[in-house]
This record gives sequence, structure tokens and C-alpha cells, in this order.
Amino acid sequence: MADEHEDKKEMIIKNFLEELGEDSSREGLLKTPKRVSRMYDFLTKGYKLDVSKVINGAVFEEKYSEMVIVKDIDFFSLCEHHLIPFFGKCHVAYIPNGRIVGLSKIPRIVEVFARRLQVQERLTQQIAETLYQHLKPLGVAVVMEAQHLCMIMRGVEKLNSVAMTSAMLGAFRNDEKTRVEFLTLINRK
Repeated sequence: MADEHEDKKEMIIKNFLEELGEDSSREGLLKTPKRVSRMYDFLTKGYKLDVSKVINGAVFEEKYSEMVIVKDIDFFSLCEHHLIPFFGKCHVAYIPNGRIVGLSKIPRIVEVFARRLQVQERLTQQIAETLYQHLKPLGVAVVMEAQHLCMIMRGVEKLNSVAMTSAMLGAFRNDEKTRVEFLTLINRK
């Protein structure tokens, strides 16, 4: 079944190359359908990941109640409108309410949702809501900065444009001082 699925994807890619006017039998393109199929499997591996399994019990009881920030998390995703990449940095914070998560789990959560066909707005919200649901913290904040190749390579062709999105839940939404503290800390170099 898996081989049949792979063969079907490769045939679709081969046909696509031919529709572009290419000769899919020329040397440089012979293995392209297999490479492209594997590449898209990798770029969309988030569909096969279960965020609960990624967190894998790495939530611990702890009395720490100050802001926890993991900033400058590199991410790569695919625009669901054009199937070309957008990429950038993700900054995540939460205020524990008796529970913390292993710090390496935060970039892994980002990866689960980034490795799907996405829009940046939804991606930002999914990361925030997942942490909020699993940790039950006082608040969660996520800011994402990304360059979208669909705006750089085509369309408006603006090389230096950066899209920014945020999701603020709990204390980050309700308390301006908390929100300002987070935004100030992520902008420090």
C-alpha cells in the first residue's frame, strides 16, 4: 500500500513536469519525482506527529511562577496557497501555574505545526493553544516573524518584507505589563 502511494505521488510529479513542458526522461529529471515526493513527505511530516506524543510526559510539577521564554526558534513551513516555503523565527513564552514543560519540547511543538501546509496566522495560534491546553499555565504568548517566498519570488516581489503574527492567551492578553515584558525581552539581542 505504501509503495502504491509513493508510486502514485511520483507519477503525479512526473506528469506535472511534463505539463510544464519538460522532458521527464532526461537525465537530470529521472530521479526528480522520487526526490520531490520524499521532500514533501519530510516538509509535511507534522501531519504524522501527535503533539501529545511529542510532549511525551515531559510536564513536571514545579513552583516556578515567572515567565519562561524560548526565543529565536527557527522554523520552516509551506504556504497552503502556493506550496512554497515561508520561514523565520518563533518566540514562545508561558507563565507556569505549578507545571513546566521540558524546554526542548517547545521547539518540537513548533515543528509539529510548521511541518504542515499552513498560514502563519493559524500556525501561531496552534502553538499557543497547544501549550495552553497541555500546561494549563497562567498565560501563553507566541510571536512569529517570517519571510514568505510567495511574496518574495512572485506576486508583489518584496524581498525584505517580514510578516509578524502573535497569539496572546491568559495573562499575556489580559495584563498589558506582562505582554510588554514579553515583547521587550524577545527584542533584546
